[in-house]
Order: sequence, then structure tokens, then C-alpha cells
Amino acid sequence: MIVVARGEVARVLTQRRRWRSWWPSAVATVVTDRGLDGMRWSLRGEVVGVTDVSLIDDGDAVRVRYVLSVDPTVPGSPTTARTLPGSPHGQREIDALRRRQQLAWKRAIWALKEELEASAGRGGRSAR
Repeated sequence: MIVVARGEVARVLTQRRRWRSWWPSAVATVVTDRGLDGMRWSLRGEVVGVTDVSLIDDGDAVRVRYVLSVDPTVPGSPTTARTLPGSPHGQREIDALRRRQQLAWKRAIWALKEELEASAGRGGRSAR
């Protein structure tokens, strides 16, 4: 949870300069901007698919819900999903790719939490 007004987090979601750190191996394009409720992007690059961030007002904080639904792409194509063999090697490859994407997001959201809470006075809530 991030202890700031939901609008503060929603504003950050619209800042394109941040997207590269959130999805380092993909280019994000907005599919749906839900304002205070969050945003949905399509991703293309090392992965292809969609990601969704929902912002849920939770009293004095905002709960951030993140969904990533992607597949690896064919080498040289940022948009064609690659079919990996159902072997243990193929599963390890897709698990590693998803883990990299998830860890990049976790690092980004924890940094965002620190940044927004610090600017709001550490735990203070800015006006809605």
C-alpha cells in the first residue's frame, strides 16, 4: 500500500518516462486509462501481451494491484508470441522471463512508494 491520495498514484501512471523502468524489455502503449481506477497497457518487445494496474482506495492508503499477462516473443519480432516447448527447459525459460518482469515491477513500485510517501511528508496523505 502507498499512503497517499489515489490521484497521486494515478498521475504517476500516466508518466511515460517511468514505463521503461517498469517494463525494461518492452514498449508499453496505453489501452485503457481508467483515471483514478488505474491503467491498462499493451506490451511488445521481449514479451507481448497486456498489463494492468488497478488503484484501490483503502482508507488512508492506495492498494496497487498489478496483473501481467505476457508471452515471450520470437527473436527479431516484437509482436509475435513464441511457443516454447513443453519441456523443463522451456518452462525454466518462461519462468525466468516472467520473474525478470515481476522483479522490475516490484523494484519500481517500492521506489514509487518511497518517493510519493516522502513527498507527502512520510505517511501524510495529500488532498484528494
